[in-house]
Amino acid sequence: MKNDLGGVKWQKTPVPNLVRYVPSGSYYARLRAGGKLVWRSLDTHTFSVAKIKLRDVEQEERARLESSERLMERDATFGDALALFEKNLAGDTKLKPGAKVYRRKTIVALLKSWPAIKATRIANLKTDECKSWARKFSEAYSPSVFNNTLATLQMVIDLGVASGVRYKNPARGINRARPTERKLNLPTHEQFLQFVAAIADGGGRFSRDCADLVQFLAFGGFRKDEAAHVTWHDVNFDKGQVHLRVTKNGTARFVPMIPEMRELLQRLRASRPAALQSAPVMLVHECQKAMDRAAETAGMARLTHHDLRHLFATRCIESGVDIPTVSRWLGHKDGGALAMRVYGHLRDEHSADMAAKVSFGKTPATMLAPTPDNIVEMPAAAAA
Repeated sequence: MKNDLGGVKWQKTPVPNLVRYVPSGSYYARLRAGGKLVWRSLDTHTFSVAKIKLRDVEQEERARLESSERLMERDATFGDALALFEKNLAGDTKLKPGAKVYRRKTIVALLKSWPAIKATRIANLKTDECKSWARKFSEAYSPSVFNNTLATLQMVIDLGVASGVRYKNPARGINRARPTERKLNLPTHEQFLQFVAAIADGGGRFSRDCADLVQFLAFGGFRKDEAAHVTWHDVNFDKGQVHLRVTKNGTARFVPMIPEMRELLQRLRASRPAALQSAPVMLVHECQKAMDRAAETAGMARLTHHDLRHLFATRCIESGVDIPTVSRWLGHKDGGALAMRVYGHLRDEHSADMAAKVSFGKTPATMLAPTPDNIVEMPAAAAA
């Protein structure tokens, strides 16, 4: 039957604000909040479950409206809208923990690069001011950091637009930066050893701990935040693997220990025999300044914590590990597509080296072996 929802695909139910999408059987919340029509999937095909989830959606929308009304009554500043944004961010159950952490980092970067914005009324924000910030910020940060921080700026101001503080978002006209592939400039085996030694010999209170962190990241391909949450309970010497419970995409993973990782962890464990299983393996969680000084000492290009993750992947591929396997160790969930874009050239170089060893014209040297001195030729068998 047709209805006011625009055709036969949508079906009304006896419950107000609850509709069913006929082709899939999924239920949706359809309600008006603050004069705007809100659609929310309830992610269920069961009517009784949909009614329960609908009540949750209605409560969330009422709370959002109340916050927006208070925001409007106070003639909101950007800081007021930001407080509401952070509250909504904390309560967003669909957003992964890693995504929340990164979004908060963009807030820090935004306020650091534009301190005056927090006290500025949203109604008074100008397009030229937003563009001026964007121009300066894009020159200092990578395209991905710029794009995500710009998105945060836009979303915070959108709260003011939704509450009626202003009509248009002055940051919505700013173009996103085009991502560029950064050329990796990674150290050789010898340079990395010199790099680690320079960090350990830095003379600081935590120099040795910083050197341990650098090796831990490089030998496991961990992200900095992932490494910070690894405890001794996560280190399994019997199975030869490290368990990462806290990851960027929210999915725990196991990473095998390469020989150097096992040696590092055994040394650290032996040096801290009384450490509890719940104690963190790494005693420091960041050491960029020490890394910068060590890179200069070793005469090599500057490395970041994330570059050590690239170094791990590069060494794995150069050692013959296939890209899908490396991708799983890194925690990628795309089957290796990203790793192919970043490290595909290494795969091609490795393939060329392997192809040079294949020959149909002569027996490969690896198949030839010297005849042992103790071989005695057997007499020919008598004819039957």
